Amino acid sequence: MIYALDTNAIVHYIHSNVNVCNNFHNAIMDNYKIVIPKMADYEIRRGFCIKPSPRKEKTYATLLRDCAIINATIDIWDDAIPIYAGHFNSRHTAGEIDILIAALCLQNDYTLVTNNANDFKNVDRLKWIDWTQPA
Repeated sequence: MIYALDTNAIVHYIHSNVNVCNNFHNAIMDNYKIVIPKMADYEIRRGFCIKPSPRKEKTYATLLRDCAIINATIDIWDDAIPIYAGHFNSRHTAGEIDILIAALCLQNDYTLVTNNANDFKNVDRLKWIDWTQPA
């Protein structure tokens, strides 16, 4: 199994959320691969540009030692269209970056780590888990 961290999971890690940190470290100890979608990396790093925090940036750099940043393929745009349409038809439109992260996870059969169930619960075939809950 490969876990992909949503932006909010990274934020919880940076803020030392005990459950997220424990689940992350347990996954590493169990030899699971953990990746960061480039879109989530973009959201995190743009936040540092707006509001620099050397401590948080150092924590993120530490996280990156155990994670690979995964870029999307050109096909992501086509794969994101039905996700957007499904959200639009259910009157709950997730953010564009969330839709792209979901498409990336579906393309690669990743399990998304997020506590933002509302944005992802209606995405067919998407596997997700909430690490803010105890391990």
